[in-house]
Amino acid sequence: MLKEAGLALLVIIILILVIYLINRLFRRVSRWVDSLTGTWLNGVHIRTYELLDGKQEAAFINSALTFFKWVVILVAVYLALPVLFGIFPWTQNFSQVLLSYITTPIKKILASIWNYLPNFFTIVVLVLVFRYVLRIFRFFKNEIERGALSLPGFYPDWANPTYQIIRVLILAFMLIVIFPYMPGSDSPIFKGVSVFVGVLFTFGSAGALSNVVAGLVLTYMRAFHKGDRVKIGEVNGDIIERSLLVTRIRTTKNEIISIPNSTVMNSHTVNYSSDAPEKGLILYTNVTVGYDIEWRKVYELLTAAADRTEMVEKDPPPFVLQLSLDDYYITYQLNAYTKQPNRQAAIYSKLFENVQDVFNESGIELMSPHFYALRDGHDINIPKSYRPTQEGAKAIQVKFDSDRKSDSK
Repeated sequence: MLKEAGLALLVIIILILVIYLINRLFRRVSRWVDSLTGTWLNGVHIRTYELLDGKQEAAFINSALTFFKWVVILVAVYLALPVLFGIFPWTQNFSQVLLSYITTPIKKILASIWNYLPNFFTIVVLVLVFRYVLRIFRFFKNEIERGALSLPGFYPDWANPTYQIIRVLILAFMLIVIFPYMPGSDSPIFKGVSVFVGVLFTFGSAGALSNVVAGLVLTYMRAFHKGDRVKIGEVNGDIIERSLLVTRIRTTKNEIISIPNSTVMNSHTVNYSSDAPEKGLILYTNVTVGYDIEWRKVYELLTAAADRTEMVEKDPPPFVLQLSLDDYYITYQLNAYTKQPNRQAAIYSKLFENVQDVFNESGIELMSPHFYALRDGHDINIPKSYRPTQEGAKAIQVKFDSDRKSDSK
């Protein structure tokens, strides 16, 4: 008994000595880590973002060392207990049970890893095969984008979205192929969790999926591109962003409006920029002039106003149309070409200014809004060059009350 008690005391002393050495070793390592701050430990950076500075990195490492130290101490104590129980005959069973708590799980883990190795290598091979398949598609995508490879009826701006669709399909197919080789794939719990997550994703992302599908359709429709001046529904402005979920427009008042792609699909879209660089966008405005002004003169004045306006093209030249012959005036429409559709507001403003200037300089009044005037009925209201000579015609004389009073005096 004394011998067994002495051995037990020796084991306890050795355990205390081991714990002391472990604490001392980790204390030295902690001081060494602190001394590396500012030299080897300069922080953790993710591109331009500083996740941890030097002191925070050292504190994190010391916290990890403290956790690891207590794990080592607990393992040392746990290994010392079977030795203590094995010294005394009546506690040897406890020793075997404690050792089995460690050895049995380790054996099962090692056996499971060994049995899973064929499936693991199968997954590795499948991943490598699908990875190189994706590389081949990415190569063709890059060639189409830079114009080295052209396919009839396939536009370069379709290359990236088409590649993303193919990539998602390939990854989904890869997951389907790999799924049976994953550990626990036959477990009912694993299958139930997979179905539950799928149901949540289906019902929770119904609206988002509709926007994604609409975004893909808009990409292949090529209705507009980034930077185009468009009108979607009642919103007028420039496209600043086009994603799978929303389309963002900056209005002429610098308002950012986000429109879901499904709404864009259900609205009519007017693109002012698609043909503007080649054919030019036609800006137009209506002007009403009385019948006493010859229409050729009106054409001349409106064309001159367009020629004075900046950012209006000289070729093709502006042109004028007569829209209607109304009761009091003729409605003319001035049409002018521009290749800068994003400057419509400024161009229209200058065009209106020049129209007023040329008519004022010519002494011709614009008949909008309407007004009524008493005129001499003997004088026909047509251009002077078309008027017949009216010899002996007397003009109408109009006298007001003030004129009668002066005559009586």
